[in-house]
Amino acid sequence: MTWAPDYCTSVELKDYLSIQDNSADASVAAWITTVSRNVDDFCGRQFGRVASAEDRYYPTFYDRPEGAWFAELDDIQDTTGLTFADGNAAAVASGGYVLLPRNAAAKGKPYERVKLTNWTGGELTGHALWGWTAQPAAVKTAMFLQGNRLAARKDSPFGISGSPREQGEIRLLAQLDPDFRTSLKPLVRDWWAA
Repeated sequence: MTWAPDYCTSVELKDYLSIQDNSADASVAAWITTVSRNVDDFCGRQFGRVASAEDRYYPTFYDRPEGAWFAELDDIQDTTGLTFADGNAAAVASGGYVLLPRNAAAKGKPYERVKLTNWTGGELTGHALWGWTAQPAAVKTAMFLQGNRLAARKDSPFGISGSPREQGEIRLLAQLDPDFRTSLKPLVRDWWAA
């Protein structure tokens, strides 16, 4: 898996759309990438993973009611080799931070932020295998739903489907499929602000 990948294959989407030949392969590939980025944008996160651990840099903020420093992180599901350091490259001891939400691993969700103890502020460096270990099933469902919508759109010039003489016209609105949004709603990330 890579960071911000396409979330289904051409074969999977063609099977869902019942496309038997290869004449639409270029369109199918474009729909997959477009809808994959729609997923990322709607959810406020991506569902890939870096190939190897790498450094990333995060500002920290002080939460007065909590009386602690925090940093918003990119998603982490695999904590193997996870380390943090301050702006002077001094390592943060494993007891010097708490990954949040606390029960993320038990629920199959990623860690999204870190609470820092004995921190005085400044930039935080995280070294990790950023991303998801597996793509949630809802992502593929959303891919199929919105991919189907794009496939139907090619046969509806000017965003109008149907015939005024037969069943009536339907205007295809320029928005994400409602079932796409419903499928992904549990995966939407709410970013904290300082």
